[in-house]
Amino acid sequence: MSEILKYHDDNALREQIATYGKSLFDRGLTMGSSGNISVRLADGGWLMTPTNACLGRLDPARISRLSGSGEWVDGDKPTKESFLHMAMYGERPRSQAIVHLHSTHSVAVSCLPDVDHHDCIPPLTAYYVMRVGKLPLVPYHVPGDPTLGDAVKGLAGKHSAVLLANHGPVVAGRSLEAAVYATEELEETAKLFLLLRGHNPRCLTREQIAELEARFPRD
Repeated sequence: MSEILKYHDDNALREQIATYGKSLFDRGLTMGSSGNISVRLADGGWLMTPTNACLGRLDPARISRLSGSGEWVDGDKPTKESFLHMAMYGERPRSQAIVHLHSTHSVAVSCLPDVDHHDCIPPLTAYYVMRVGKLPLVPYHVPGDPTLGDAVKGLAGKHSAVLLANHGPVVAGRSLEAAVYATEELEETAKLFLLLRGHNPRCLTREQIAELEARFPRD
C-alpha cells in the first residue's frame, strides 16, 4: 500500500499507532503513561495518543482525533503535549508523523551540562545522520507549558528532531514508520555517545555528512 493511500485509512493508522506504541513500550523506550504519538490525516486533521495513556496498552478506537484547526473531535482527550506536535507540524508540512518519548539515554543526554545546545549528539554513525541529523537542545520548560511549543517551533523548520532539556526527544518523519525508526536510532546513538564520553571518538567528517544528506534526504 502506498504512503498516500495509507494516510487516507483512519482505522489502519489507529492500528499502526497501537502496534508501534506497544513495540516501543515492550522494549523499554517508554514507560508508564509517558510519551505520545501522532499522525497527520489526509483531511488535514490528526490522530494522537490520549492523555495519561500507556503506549503499551492503546485501544485503537479510543485514540484521539483532532480537526485541522487542532480541536478535539472524538476518542479520548488528546495528550496534554499536543501543542508540541502542532508546533512541529506547523513548520514541517511534509512530515506525516511525530513521536515523543522519555527514552532513558536520550533524556540522560538532555541532562548533561556540557552538550552542544546546537547539536547535542555528534555524528557518530551514518544512520544517525541519515535519520536524525543535527539535534538541537530546547531549554527546559515545565511539562505542559505552552511556551514550550514556541521554543520547538523556532527550531522545527530546520530540524526533524529536537531534544527537550531534562525531558526527552520529539521526532518527526515522513511516515509513522520513519518517525519511529528515527527515534530508535536517536536513542541508540545517545547510548553510544554516553559510552564514548571521554574517549575522543572518531566522528564522520563534514564531507561524509554532506554526502549522506544529499543521498538520503529526510523530508
